[in-house]
Amino acid sequence: MPEFFTLVAPDEARARILEQAAPLGQTEIIPTHKAAGRTLCADVPSPQVLPEFRRSAMDGYAVQAQDTFGAGDALPAYLKLAGEVPMGCAAAVDVGPGAAVLVHTGGMLPDSADAVVMIENTQLVGQDEIEVCKPVAPGENVIQVGEDIALGDPILTSGHILRAQDVGGLLAVGIVQVEVMRRPRVAIFATGDEVIEPYLPTRPGQVRDINSYIVAALAERAGAEAVRGSILPDDFDTLLVSARQALDNGADMLVLSAGSSVSVRDMTADVFNRLGEPGVLVHGIATRPGKPTILGMAQGVPLMGLPGNPVSAFVQFAMIGLPVIYRLLGTAPPKEPSMRARLAANIASTAGREDYVPCTLAEQDGELWAEPIFFKSNLIFTLVKADGLLVIPLDKTGLEAGEWVRVRRV
Repeated sequence: MPEFFTLVAPDEARARILEQAAPLGQTEIIPTHKAAGRTLCADVPSPQVLPEFRRSAMDGYAVQAQDTFGAGDALPAYLKLAGEVPMGCAAAVDVGPGAAVLVHTGGMLPDSADAVVMIENTQLVGQDEIEVCKPVAPGENVIQVGEDIALGDPILTSGHILRAQDVGGLLAVGIVQVEVMRRPRVAIFATGDEVIEPYLPTRPGQVRDINSYIVAALAERAGAEAVRGSILPDDFDTLLVSARQALDNGADMLVLSAGSSVSVRDMTADVFNRLGEPGVLVHGIATRPGKPTILGMAQGVPLMGLPGNPVSAFVQFAMIGLPVIYRLLGTAPPKEPSMRARLAANIASTAGREDYVPCTLAEQDGELWAEPIFFKSNLIFTLVKADGLLVIPLDKTGLEAGEWVRVRRV
């Protein structure tokens, strides 16, 4: 077939499928406490101010700041202990001139107090008096009303992927439900007569399916719903029927693992072309690993054919599959978790090909160093041992030891 291994640059390949993919535009309302990792579909303004009352920023004594001016270890200020504000209660006690009230971190301050002296800078004298050994300024150690967020202030914006701290912020202002994008359903099939389920004992020539599980884990982490199908044999009709059923059952994305290389067993591209227009968009990406990857679209559903090599499947789905999921969710991909490091050994490459080399990371003399893991195809523990993927740009014929390189964390 003419499209086989007409290699496309990685950025162009990604752009081709992203141009065709469209946000699902379907939403659902879920409990906020279960929303981590989900994508907001609307801006969220704050329904209240926070804090709603002045709070102490630490354990200590609420005072009128002017009563502490000039205080020091040699000449402390003496203040009358006027009582305590219990946690969870309104401040019913007054702080008059020359007085102090015991308060706790997060507790409400009396209206007449304008500062808090840290308990470490005080000494109890008898039962009803304290020494203050360090002065405080007005407002010191006080969290003001609305200092965290004001009424109507934007908390989060549409398209934001909720993190644990976001969930906490929403709950803090009483938002117990949020409207989020529906999770895209990613149908995933492993293919191959030699592939068996992980729980089965292997016979000579057989391998356990790990690719569909790797892809499912990556998809779930990106906010999709992974739907693993049964392992499919090397039979065109079975592949086509299973793929069509997945689309008929509501799959928003279809991934076939293996069957993407140029061989008599290759049927993925033919299947994609039979599923609907436009069919195959890319067959062959100028990368290593993962050159034989196939990208396509059928009736608005993104299609991805991954090589059987688990390292290739991992890399290509991370580099292209995940951006597709974020497109379906209607949000930009999160910032790539990458860093700069010095290269610990020479690496050869080929100009016109983007390489991803697993590596370990170690700090030496205050600098981060990347040690490449040179590997052969199908070695999953290459990735297990790796801290990241070292990227060799498309226009490079290799990298020399000591160069600064970009490493994507995995």
